[in-house]
Amino acid sequence: MKRAIIVHCWGGYPEYCWYPHTKKELEAQGFDVTVPTMPDTENPKLSLWLPILQQVVGAPSENLYLIGHSIGTVTIMRYLETLLAGQTIAGAVFVAGFSDDLGFKELSNFFERPLDFEAIRTKAYAFTLIHSDDDPYVPLRYGDILKAKLHAKLIVKHGMKHFSGAFDTQKSCLSLPAVAETILTMAP
Repeated sequence: MKRAIIVHCWGGYPEYCWYPHTKKELEAQGFDVTVPTMPDTENPKLSLWLPILQQVVGAPSENLYLIGHSIGTVTIMRYLETLLAGQTIAGAVFVAGFSDDLGFKELSNFFERPLDFEAIRTKAYAFTLIHSDDDPYVPLRYGDILKAKLHAKLIVKHGMKHFSGAFDTQKSCLSLPAVAETILTMAP
């Protein structure tokens, strides 16, 4: 069975923003979809988030699709770095992904060492990035960086901010059809 796991953002949870809608869309296409609750979401720690993702994944397989939002994308990249030779997943979709701590000390623990893009790139058959041209936290240049490093497809959405729930002056992003559409194009 095809599986998808959605790794939420900093401050996120399974029922947050576009996750429930994407889960429903993929389940309607026969996917088993999990959106785990990451611990201490207001103060994310790789040392806590990575073991949760490893536990939820179990054995990686070519029927597994990983979807990350913001710091969830970095959690997935760190997970892919841990896979052994010959272990791969079908694909990954990164929404508002990035490659450094963006100047937030709360995220620096995810970047105590540089990301190993060569190792990451070999652990999934396909990568797609979804970025907004007006994200106040993750500039669009990170889409270009990850596109080059991961040999990924980049989808740029207009006026979608950080694809999050309502906070500050942002409206909730309750639906992001490009995520499910992308997974379905990756799936055989």
